[in-house]
Amino acid sequence: MAKSGNSGNVFDIGELRRLVDELGAAPRELRAAVLEESVTAPRCDCAARGDALSFPPVDLAPDAELAEAVLRVPLVVDARRVAAWTGARVVTPEGLLPDPFAPCEELGLPGPARLHLLWVVAVNTGMLRISRGRVVPGPLTLSPDLPPGTLLEFWDGVVMDVLDRADDDLTGSELIDDHLAEMLATLYAVREGLSASTLVKGILQSHQVACGARPAQMRGLAAALPAQLESALELLAYCGLVETSRAGWPRLTPLGMWAVRQDLMREGHDAPTGAEAAVFADLGAAELVEAIMKGAAAPSAVTVWLESRHPEAAARELVKVAASGTAGRRGAVGTILEELGPEAEAPLREALSEPAMWRYAASWLHIRDLPAPALTPADNTWLAVDSLASLLENGDASEAICEFDALEPGEDLLRVVEEMALVDHPDTIAVLDLLGSRHTDAAVAKSARKAAMKARSR
Repeated sequence: MAKSGNSGNVFDIGELRRLVDELGAAPRELRAAVLEESVTAPRCDCAARGDALSFPPVDLAPDAELAEAVLRVPLVVDARRVAAWTGARVVTPEGLLPDPFAPCEELGLPGPARLHLLWVVAVNTGMLRISRGRVVPGPLTLSPDLPPGTLLEFWDGVVMDVLDRADDDLTGSELIDDHLAEMLATLYAVREGLSASTLVKGILQSHQVACGARPAQMRGLAAALPAQLESALELLAYCGLVETSRAGWPRLTPLGMWAVRQDLMREGHDAPTGAEAAVFADLGAAELVEAIMKGAAAPSAVTVWLESRHPEAAARELVKVAASGTAGRRGAVGTILEELGPEAEAPLREALSEPAMWRYAASWLHIRDLPAPALTPADNTWLAVDSLASLLENGDASEAICEFDALEPGEDLLRVVEEMALVDHPDTIAVLDLLGSRHTDAAVAKSARKAAMKARSR
């Protein structure tokens, strides 16, 4: 997706989704008011922008229905008209029509900017072909008789062309072009749509945080953005991506949902269909943890699994798996347990009697301001070793090194290595061997090798 490194950063997608679910059938005015207040400024660090996001499961329209709709998209209709009008003729060295106003006048197009978008789509999808300074009809002939998969593949290419134009003035608003991927990703997450004022507010907040815009500049942008957004939404509707809901809010069309999901998955985000996510609902806790460790279960699978169980029952299943499992299983279980609130207190309190789990349980209770045993520095070091061992077990040696480096700044890492050698953890030596052989800081690597030798001697 064009500029998709920012996908999802205009709004807190998870929070918006939760609020929409909680509001349910509440009056539209109430839903609008709450959503207006839930827009959140993005994280501005560059590393965070590369994070994979998890989107709620969606139910897509059938392929045959989507394929039939492709041929009715105004952009596609006009691109076919431009291709038919062009036929075979000479083009400029840049591969463009010498007189862009001619087709606009004859076909009733609004201007060269729209023609250029149509030209890009027609050429890139194969409706037209440029060779040796001439344009001729291309190999693609669209018709309702094409298989649904072929039409959807064509549609995917069309949308990629449209979104790539955001790098070169798609909507006429540089601000909206810069945040277009974020806006579409948020509309994907909140399927009922969002009010135009919510979209404006989110774009402005994102711009202010990312660019450090001054108040005077922000006032100018705030004054101009509503009209720019209205124009941009009209263009996105022309492109088949956006429509107006019964509530009067912009939302993605069924074709828009399909296309945005394709782009999200290309960027490595978790965007399952309802059917894909439902597969995990009936798994046992051990099967879910195994799927997570193998990389077969995305965060959305965990959400679906938890939603299908009472929190207390889910926590009890998970604790049982972790208490008798390896560091990798404890790590996977710990990640899932973080999604549960105080309603899961009872099984976590019971876990305080489990030798391999009590530290996790105590930490879980502390974070939620519930009574729990205090953790000593040695306990925290044990948890650090267990966390690194979990990553090592899953084959994430590089990530384990990064997580270790995040524990303490500078020379304090040497102290952490020494403390690790003293804790009674079955994977201590494996973790120290990893640090000794892979850490880039020579002093840390040397200290880890010495600590591993001492641990072995004991």
